Amino acid sequence: MKILGIIPARFASSRFPGKPLIEILGKSMLRRVYEQAKKSESLSEVIIATDDARIKEHAESFGAKVIITDENHPSGTDRCFEVLQKTSGNYDYVINIQGDEPFIDPCQIDLLAAVCDGQTELSTLMIKCNSHDVLFDKGEVKITLNSNKEALYFSRMVIPYIKGVTEKEWHKHFNYYRHVGMYAYRADVLDKITKLKPSALEIAESLEQLRWLENGFKIKCVETNFDSHCIDTPEDIEKVIKLMGIKS
Repeated sequence: MKILGIIPARFASSRFPGKPLIEILGKSMLRRVYEQAKKSESLSEVIIATDDARIKEHAESFGAKVIITDENHPSGTDRCFEVLQKTSGNYDYVINIQGDEPFIDPCQIDLLAAVCDGQTELSTLMIKCNSHDVLFDKGEVKITLNSNKEALYFSRMVIPYIKGVTEKEWHKHFNYYRHVGMYAYRADVLDKITKLKPSALEIAESLEQLRWLENGFKIKCVETNFDSHCIDTPEDIEKVIKLMGIKS
């Protein structure tokens, strides 16, 4: 399978403007993500997708291929489809790599790519919830699965409810998973999902993947044990460096 890795990178951010260009231990966040993605053994090419000339200039300074995309895309998925349309590589799959996880493990990309077999429509990563605090954190999206490890539902709430057990113990009685936000799209499916209108469940939970489920698409979920951590605010930088055990 021929797989294209795309790193969406926007300059505008309500909480952290210019986030892709922030320096982390001597390198920009965008460069760190790009260099980690390039270590993947599964990607035929890695492209940075941006709507900002400053990001384009910076990315090209360290040798990255960049494609300028429309600034009005509502999501990274739409940005990925525009990039796919502008390439001539005849890719079978696209992997959307989060641009705010500077210490992403290339093995995570390879893990996701391993299920891109031509039959899989969409896939994403998940990691086990091993604590009550993480499980009940509404900022963490949880996944409910069927017997084929395909998503039944994504929610900020905890599903399923465990009857007769105190909530503090739920994670000990059921294998709960939380979402790790990297996606693989089969090329023809990426075309189809970008044409769908926002759905009721998507609007309720503010999760675009629910639009795909509501319209009958299957999302294969692959378990990872690596937690890469994203940077959403300036305060997250030191926190993530400590969590990852990175030494300055």
